[in-house]
Amino acid sequence: MTEVKEKAAENAARLGAPSIDGFTEEGERLSPAPVATGPLGGDAAKSHSHGGGYGIPDSSRAGRLTSYRLADFPELKGTEEEWRFTPLRRLGGLHKSALDGAAPAVAVEAPEQVRVETVGREDARIGSAGIPEDRVSANAWEHFGAATVITVPAGAQLEDRVLVTLTGAGPAPAAQHVVIVAEEGARAVVVLNHSGEAIVAENVEIVVGDRADLTLVSLQEWQDGSVHASSQQVKVGQDAKIKHVAVSLGGSLVRLTPTVRFAHPGGEAQLFGLYFADAGQHLEHRTFVDHAQPNCVSNVLYKGALQGKDAHTVWVGDVLIQKQAEGTDSYEKNQNLVLTDGGRADSVPNLEIETGLIKGAGHASATGRFDDEHLFYLMARGIPEDVARRLVVRGFLNEIIQKIGVPSIEEHLTQAVERELEAGEY
Repeated sequence: MTEVKEKAAENAARLGAPSIDGFTEEGERLSPAPVATGPLGGDAAKSHSHGGGYGIPDSSRAGRLTSYRLADFPELKGTEEEWRFTPLRRLGGLHKSALDGAAPAVAVEAPEQVRVETVGREDARIGSAGIPEDRVSANAWEHFGAATVITVPAGAQLEDRVLVTLTGAGPAPAAQHVVIVAEEGARAVVVLNHSGEAIVAENVEIVVGDRADLTLVSLQEWQDGSVHASSQQVKVGQDAKIKHVAVSLGGSLVRLTPTVRFAHPGGEAQLFGLYFADAGQHLEHRTFVDHAQPNCVSNVLYKGALQGKDAHTVWVGDVLIQKQAEGTDSYEKNQNLVLTDGGRADSVPNLEIETGLIKGAGHASATGRFDDEHLFYLMARGIPEDVARRLVVRGFLNEIIQKIGVPSIEEHLTQAVERELEAGEY
């Protein structure tokens, strides 16, 4: 017994982190380690030519099916864990229809060294970051006509942001595919600005090369009635950094599923989100961070506000720390502020740990109304109640806006939040 304890202490010292009570170096064996190598460096090993996750289905996040083929995914019933919060009747047929409508138009403003290409599905970069993980993503994969590939060349240090404007082409169900590549040592900010009217299933692949530093901001400012389901998959190279910011304000139904997979050791991922749902809106965000490599860091923080009857927000955060991911440091948190009666916020943090030899891991979730003490403090200083309430909301959401680090985008979002507050009655 003494030898076992000494061995555990030796391993912990080697990693520079204490072991967690209840775990051994072998972990809990929630899912077996991958036995094959797929396009993501073992993160989603293919069990057949179309992909297909590993592990025990339904027992681990690692066991979820991945496939390029729509036929491999059963028809949705709405009772599936990953769809139980989504009103399928409002999905615009993205899960079952042929997506033959016109895809949103793409316009790119970028420094001259950035390469922008329109390519076919045979291009080798298509599929380099991820395999579809759900039926809607697979449907988009089967139906997109051409993809937009945006490449930040190796070593480029962009001072100006890359703005990708995606403008909806109308209410016919459509598919879209975008690939963003930050090559080795590159540093850039890329903004995806979704606007107009659309019913679209979208796959966004993001490849962050070794030692690259990429900030990706995805803005959803659709017109009323729009439906947007977006799978945004990130592959992180060695010692690379990704900051992914999701902001959802407009549209009837918006469902984003950002996924980060570490392909090599030393990566860092920050996932931030802001959403503001009005009456009747459904805004859903499902994050997944797959720690499949040692000594990687992840931090997830999403904040949302709701106002109006039947406003509905959903946040589901999954973090998987695999057996081989020793030295991991991970945390995720979601906070929701309900401004009026009639809204609903669902928040589900999930943390799956297969090794105790990590630096740390945790999660938190909170949903509530205004803090009466905050309101009292402001009103006691002569600030009217309606103004005090707006100040509280601004302060609550501004933490996310300030994470972006691009003054023009931060100003734009501050104004957008002001418009949301002006439209509300609380």
